[in-house]
Amino acid sequence: MAEALNIVPKAEDVETGVANRDAIAQGLSDILADTYRLIFKTHAYHWNVTGPLFFSLHKLTEEQYQDMFGAADEVAERIRALGKLAPAQFAELEKNSVLKDKEDLPSVGGMVTDLAEDHERVAHRLHALIRLADAGNDDVT
Repeated sequence: MAEALNIVPKAEDVETGVANRDAIAQGLSDILADTYRLIFKTHAYHWNVTGPLFFSLHKLTEEQYQDMFGAADEVAERIRALGKLAPAQFAELEKNSVLKDKEDLPSVGGMVTDLAEDHERVAHRLHALIRLADAGNDDVT
């Protein structure tokens, strides 16, 4: 039993016929970083939304961060399936994300705009990753 607790996770050479595994795994890590930043930002706005749109925005943001949390797990598992390690430090997530925090808490309208812009940034990165995965014969990603 003690031996089982001493196993340290490591990258492995997994032969799946996917070319550019390193680049695809890095792209997935970048998406994971963006997703976690977006989860936190969405959750923070969820906690702080006020006003006449409280109920609808509170409910919407809750559904979004829950969905993104599930998606993050799938992305991390895909990184592992490619034989790489998923990010294990928050500093790595922060470094690899293109998303940034606002200095001050925005208005409710600003929150919605900020989240929409962040989703667009992530969508652009996802499109680039799709092209990379296609070129690498990685239909699963």
